[in-house]
Amino acid sequence: MRLMTWVLVVFGASLALAPTAAAELKVAVVDAEVAIGQSEEAKQFIEALQQQLAPQQEEIKSLQTQIQEAQQRITDEGDVMSETERRSVAKDLENMRIDLDFRAKKYQKEAEDGQAEFFQGMAPKFQIIVNDLIELERYDFVFGRRTVLFANMRHDITAKVTEKLNEQHAETD
Repeated sequence: MRLMTWVLVVFGASLALAPTAAAELKVAVVDAEVAIGQSEEAKQFIEALQQQLAPQQEEIKSLQTQIQEAQQRITDEGDVMSETERRSVAKDLENMRIDLDFRAKKYQKEAEDGQAEFFQGMAPKFQIIVNDLIELERYDFVFGRRTVLFANMRHDITAKVTEKLNEQHAETD
């Protein structure tokens, strides 16, 4: 009986203290991709990447226009074209589509690779800022936004992290 009484006392005490302990916990949630992606440095990087890839994008637009013109030609003149000419235009059209597909995939890969490289380069800065905020704000837990099923927005420090990234970027300019 004494053991059962002792267990009930300890269990009751732990339940009584649980709300107090939980109230003292300081929890935060941060979305690394959003914090980094909304930073001024990311905006400048995206602009530079778009300028770098602009010639490829123009080539893609040009090919799309050529494809539309070839399709229109087949629609407009298909009835009066010889079989040989129709096959030739169709073959050119297929080659342009293959070229377009290749160029579009290459463009997409270069854009994704550039963004991945940027985010990898920003990861150490992000971690330093989060660590500084943990120390400054005295958080007990900081969760990644994608790993949390629900978080009240008052616990979200993503904007603070972006602000600190912007401050750090402004100091280096």
